Amino acid sequence: MIWNTHLKAQSTRATQLYHNLLKIAGKSWGVPLIHRRTLYKTVTERVLAHGAVAWCLEPTVRIARKLSTIQRPFFLAISGAYRTTSTAALQVILGIPPPHLQLQREARGTALFRLRLPLSTNVSDIDPSKIEEKLQDERGVGAAFCVLTDVNITHRWSTRLSLRNTVFQAEILALLKAVEHAVSLPTQQLTVLVDNQASINSAANPKSHNSIARKIFKLLHSHPHIRVSWIKAHAGYIGNEEADRLAKEAAETENFPETPLELPKSFIKTFLRQKMLATWQMAWDDGDTGRLIHNIIPKVSLHPINWTRNEVLFFTGHGSFPSFLHRFNPDETSFCSSGGIGTPIHYATVCLLTTSYHMAPPSQQHQPIWFRRVANNSTSRRKIHNLLHFLQRETSLFRPDLN
Repeated sequence: MIWNTHLKAQSTRATQLYHNLLKIAGKSWGVPLIHRRTLYKTVTERVLAHGAVAWCLEPTVRIARKLSTIQRPFFLAISGAYRTTSTAALQVILGIPPPHLQLQREARGTALFRLRLPLSTNVSDIDPSKIEEKLQDERGVGAAFCVLTDVNITHRWSTRLSLRNTVFQAEILALLKAVEHAVSLPTQQLTVLVDNQASINSAANPKSHNSIARKIFKLLHSHPHIRVSWIKAHAGYIGNEEADRLAKEAAETENFPETPLELPKSFIKTFLRQKMLATWQMAWDDGDTGRLIHNIIPKVSLHPINWTRNEVLFFTGHGSFPSFLHRFNPDETSFCSSGGIGTPIHYATVCLLTTSYHMAPPSQQHQPIWFRRVANNSTSRRKIHNLLHFLQRETSLFRPDLN
């Protein structure tokens, strides 16, 4: 009862997809890099993700190594990099995390949202103010409603929600409390006015995934004398302005009674993504390979670095450079025919045969900064791209005559 057979079968399927990818994308021709990446994300990664909730909630080192082995040839085909290029570096360049982390993130999401399984992952590890800053006010979220009879406000209700909760949750909770209050009143025609159309639409859907919305639907269905209608916000309506004031007051008062609600799905998704990125970042910082790329791209991201194949070869140092080729063929020389050691920076700064592509040479101690600046400058990268194209076209010109 282990998952080796499953992973072996998935590896076979992935290999078939890899050979199909090679048919439409060579080292420097065919489908563009960005589309190759999309094909991997939407096809190959989906194949690997099959049933991940059953076997990748807590992936072992063996599973992680196997998934990385499956992923590696795709990255070489996508980027056009040399086979000796670090997998960790290619992951950062392409903006695709290690597969076991990606599948673990998806497995945890499925376990929480669909299977309702508890996880050992502690959501209190994350500062909610850094996660939900686009979804709610930094002081918190408030919910409120009031009852307007003629021109007098006869009842008020308000509460404070957690920083993790969203504005939508506050709106839908206030609607529920307003409907529940209306149910408790003597039977008569009543109208609940709401300035949030999303909460109305959710409450009108009997199959809504939101538990509060389903409660509202059942109450309204069994009490047809209660109507819910939309009202324009900030239009001077007395009841609406008072409800907004009450909600704001509750949100800004630290010791105001708080209503506990389930964490919103958006919060959980953001938490799982940040958890994955933090784990990936730690592995990238502590890794033994890809240190040249780590100097240029110290922070991992889910967005690709839009480098051409020539730029990948230059910045990784794994390309048709004498200094690199000499490591694998001692009979060759690491020197350029112009006299210096044939490193990428040699051709980009001092080689007599590439003067039209030169940039200002850095001192030895400033080389890491030089690579970082060149990588972040589109004009410099274009010059690097053209330089590599020239080196590949005139290979014999840069190889010294060993005789």
